[in-house]
Amino acid sequence: MGHHTFDPSRADKLERPGRRFRFLSAEELRWALDLDASDRVADLGSGTGFYTDVIASQADTVYAVDLQPEMHEYYREKGVPESVELVTTGVGDLPFDDGTIDVAFSTMTYHEFASADALAEIHRVLESGGRFVIVDWAATGPGESGPPLAERYGADEIADALREAEFSIEHVAVRSETVLVIATAE
Repeated sequence: MGHHTFDPSRADKLERPGRRFRFLSAEELRWALDLDASDRVADLGSGTGFYTDVIASQADTVYAVDLQPEMHEYYREKGVPESVELVTTGVGDLPFDDGTIDVAFSTMTYHEFASADALAEIHRVLESGGRFVIVDWAATGPGESGPPLAERYGADEIADALREAEFSIEHVAVRSETVLVIATAE
């Protein structure tokens, strides 16, 4: 599959609430994450911090993880909340100790890092019973937004990959353009 990253020169397109919330609302993200004020959260593929900002005040620490330093530069210029720490790395090489993250999530970036190695790494850093939420472009979508259909995954593919990585599937929802999967680390 694709494993491309979003072009940082187009980062301003990631800051359009009317467009972004059409695919994942702030309320739905908060519901899916089910955060506690003491949680340590990793936003995997955080980009400009659009969705990081949605939950920054609801957790103790949010790690905005992105492979591209340019995305973190954009986020710094925009203004990073006090509870957010920027972490520049790929999802397959997270700098967190085993079991130190309570909740991890990926919004529209799973297709960029989807691999057994990346899922194993996410599982490693999550505490036992830790929640992992994926919202990504659906393989069944019309392809009017997001990456090409050939670079997307179906809900069953995502759920199967998570099960293979020792996650339990708690919830799956397929919408016209996106898929939402909630899993917990076993």
